[in-house]
Formats: sequence, structure tokens, C-alpha cells
Amino acid sequence: MSLAIVPGSFDPMTMGHLDIVRKAAARYDEVVVAVMINPAKRYLFDMETRAEIAKRTVSELSNVRVICERGMLIDLFDKLGADTVCKGWRNDADYNYEIRMADWNREHNPRFRTELIRSRGEFSELSSTEVREMLAKGEIPEGLVHTSALPLVLQKLDYEKRERHEF
Repeated sequence: MSLAIVPGSFDPMTMGHLDIVRKAAARYDEVVVAVMINPAKRYLFDMETRAEIAKRTVSELSNVRVICERGMLIDLFDKLGADTVCKGWRNDADYNYEIRMADWNREHNPRFRTELIRSRGEFSELSSTEVREMLAKGEIPEGLVHTSALPLVLQKLDYEKRERHEF
């Protein structure tokens, strides 16, 4: 049985992320979406909320599950007995970054394998940053996050307005 990990910050998970997960789910028997922490990033959503958004987003995919992981991806790879890590890329900058990460991971774990999956079509330029920017402006990111996760994403928007005393 083949197992792939789709790791990321998913702050929040977007339809572009879902596109990559769907492609991985079609290629592997089991896919683990690993909601992870990048110490260089500041998050809008806490890890548990990011995981719940991801769970709602991938709920239609029977061979996909979501976990939270605070450690390193190379360690998770061995812990789960994964066959590969699937990473999405949209443009040359993403591709070059992911190649560098794949090389680093392989240097530190010779069993580590990375599969790069190109994002195409309507979600090829979509990012979590765009969704967060929309929320900061009070805009609703309809069509950019899964409809089942949108209420959870919008809770953050309502919370931010309450914090600023805007109604």
C-alpha cells in the first residue's frame, strides 16, 4: 500500500491545495495531509483550526486523512513509513524552492522522495496569503476555500472585526 504526505502550513487550506491533494489521492493508496509549523511564519489561524479547515476541505476524499505535526518533515516521513512527499508548485519561484527543499531532505534522509505536482488552471496563482489579505480587508474568500470550510474561515473574520470593534 502506497502512502504520500502532503505537508504545509495551510493557513488556511485553499482550493489550490485541494487540487494538489486530489491529484495525490488519485496516485497513492493513502494520503496524509500534514498541517505543520514553519517557525519563520506568523499564522492567522492556530494549528488546530488549520487542521479542522483542512479536514473539512478534504472530507470528500476517502483515502485522505489530516494530522497535525510539530516536528520535522524528514522525521514524519519515516514515522509514517511514507513512500513520497507531494508538494505543489505554481511558478518558477515555487519550483526552485521546492527543488532546494527536496535536495536538503534527501541529503538528510536518503530514503526521502519528493514528487512535485504542478498547479494548473483556475487555482494556479491562488495562495493562502491571498485569502488572508482578503480577510484582512473584510472580504469573503468565496471560491478560494472549500464551501464546507468557509464558515470556519469566516469565524476568524468576525473575530477580527470584534477585536477592532467594527460592525
